[in-house]
Amino acid sequence: MSEKAAQAPVTSPRTLEGGLVAPKGARFALVATRFNDFIVARLVEGALDALVRHGVAPGDVTIVKVPGAWEIPLVCARLAKAGTYDAIVALGCVIRGSTPHFEHVANEVSKGVAQVSLASGVPVGFGVLTTDSIEQAVERAGTKMGNKGADAALAALEMVTLGRAIERAAR
Repeated sequence: MSEKAAQAPVTSPRTLEGGLVAPKGARFALVATRFNDFIVARLVEGALDALVRHGVAPGDVTIVKVPGAWEIPLVCARLAKAGTYDAIVALGCVIRGSTPHFEHVANEVSKGVAQVSLASGVPVGFGVLTTDSIEQAVERAGTKMGNKGADAALAALEMVTLGRAIERAAR
C-alpha cells in the first residue's frame, strides 16, 4: 500500500434508508378483499390508522375492494399502471381449509403482488394473511400478534421514503 493511500481519511459508507414520516401529498391505495371481511376490515383499519398517524392525509388514501385474494394482483397492477399512487397495500386473508385450494391462492397472490411491485417500481406492501385457522387470523388482525395491515402500510410508507432518498442520492 502506498503511503498516500495509508494517509487517506477514513470515511463511513453512505447509508440510504426510508423513514416513517409521510412526504406531503403521498398517495396510497389499499386493495382489500371482501372475502373474510370480518378479518380484512380490521387490517384496513390498522393500515389506515398507521398511515394517518405517520402523516398521510385521509384524503390521500383510496380503498379499493376486490372479491377475494386471487383478484388482488390484477387490481394492484392496474393501480400501479395508472401512476396515481406512490404505494399500494394489499390486504386480505386466506385461511387453510381441507383442500389444496389454500396453497394455490396463497402462493399465487404472493407471487402476483411481488411481480407487480418489481415490474412497476411501485412499492406494494403485503398484508395478506395466510393462516391455518380463524384464531390465527384474528391474532394477526389486531390482537396478540399486532395488526399486519398496519405493518404492511408502514412498510409501504418506508419504501416510498426510501425511493425518494434513492432518487435524491442519484442526482
